[in-house]
Amino acid sequence: MDTFSDIRFEVFSTCPQSGAVQAADYVERVKAVARWSEEAGCKGILVYTENSLVDPWLVSQVILQNTKELCPLVAVQPVYMHPYSVAKMVSSFAHMYGRRLYLNMVAGGYTTELAALGDATAHDKRYARLVEYTGIIKLLLENAGPVTLEGEFHAVRNLRMTPPLPRELLPGIFVSGSSEAGLSAAKSLGATPVKYPKPAAEYGQADADCVGSGVRVGIIARASAEEAWRVAHERFPTDKKGQLAHKLAMKVSDSAWHKQMSDLSAETAATQNTPYWLVPFENYKTFCPYLVGDYGVVSDELARYAGAGYGTFILDIPPSRDELAHTGEVFGQALTKARRLKSSALRDPGA
Repeated sequence: MDTFSDIRFEVFSTCPQSGAVQAADYVERVKAVARWSEEAGCKGILVYTENSLVDPWLVSQVILQNTKELCPLVAVQPVYMHPYSVAKMVSSFAHMYGRRLYLNMVAGGYTTELAALGDATAHDKRYARLVEYTGIIKLLLENAGPVTLEGEFHAVRNLRMTPPLPRELLPGIFVSGSSEAGLSAAKSLGATPVKYPKPAAEYGQADADCVGSGVRVGIIARASAEEAWRVAHERFPTDKKGQLAHKLAMKVSDSAWHKQMSDLSAETAATQNTPYWLVPFENYKTFCPYLVGDYGVVSDELARYAGAGYGTFILDIPPSRDELAHTGEVFGQALTKARRLKSSALRDPGA
């Protein structure tokens, strides 16, 4: 029996944003990225939600129609729709396609967008609302019977989900875990908290804050470090307009992760010889740290994250099929290293 078979990765890619692709090309781009992701062995694909983007449920239907097993990880903002509507979408997709979805429950966003929707709820209160909202969705989909709940934010009475959802297709639930309120919400819901990681050197083995959690991270890896960094700088050059956009975003976001990432950016700016790279974030090109380097260096970093307890990885938007192939090579090496690290720790617990 393989003592270390419990170490495994669940990897999600991310769907292109509609605002970054010409409208005439967007559906074909979604199809392509979804197919690349499935070919690369990804469990699923994150689909963003935001005032400026097309509807994530319509994008998810395109993904389901053009893949066989890939699971859309649909971002859900409670301000946009009633919890019954979310449960109905999950149930309907299961009925039509026999496929499982994941839900990325979003409590916040840019304050200007929330204000435009008439939502002035305070940060921590939004997580209390999220727990109640997601709890209703779960009760409806678990089909335990008619649901009645008189909550602080929602009320339902004798509400039943039809068509019923097969239990094996119950959605996985993710929640941002960057704040105490987010972590508490994830724990209440039995959800996977998703974080924006620090450099792996800052974590210990089986870190209590990481076990059972997921991370958002981009990867650029090649056989040589020189090639990896060449690709990284070509893809994410410094951009003064992007830096100004980043500063503006900081002013209109009350998300804990945004502040944490900005603080990390200042802390790691002078660090040398590390794969951990925040230039894309600083230039408003993406919203997660990147790991850049040769296969060995990047897989070492991922293995340390796995050793700390992270098992779910949500990647940035893949620019090509080849990029996902390079990423797959890194995860293969990282899995071997993570199992080796666990074996060593079990043999020498005091090390």
